[in-house]
Amino acid sequence: MTLIFKICDEEEWRAAERVGAYDGSPVDRRDGFIHFSTAEQLAETAARHFARRDDLVLIGVWGTGLGAALRYEPSRGGALFPHLYGTLQLKNVCLVAPMQLGEDGVHRLPLNRLRTLP
Repeated sequence: MTLIFKICDEEEWRAAERVGAYDGSPVDRRDGFIHFSTAEQLAETAARHFARRDDLVLIGVWGTGLGAALRYEPSRGGALFPHLYGTLQLKNVCLVAPMQLGEDGVHRLPLNRLRTLP
């Protein structure tokens, strides 16, 4: 299974949990797709777009369950980033964990909290 990640405002994510689906952040909705990162892209995404924010959660998603709505497209420096053209159904989520800030202001990525889907 392919694992991809979304960094999300915690309040925004809690609202998604209440309705059972996530339709993206304001930036996602503006761009027409939900932005994700691979594990290798995650630290740079956090530093570039979410620096020093302490109100974030990391969402881990099994990409294989997203079907054709998930596309890998060029972005930063030509790297292929996962983009979801549609709503994220919470059944594909395998991780929801707070993103802690270290004393140096860099996020500690909680990848050790992954679980497998039932």
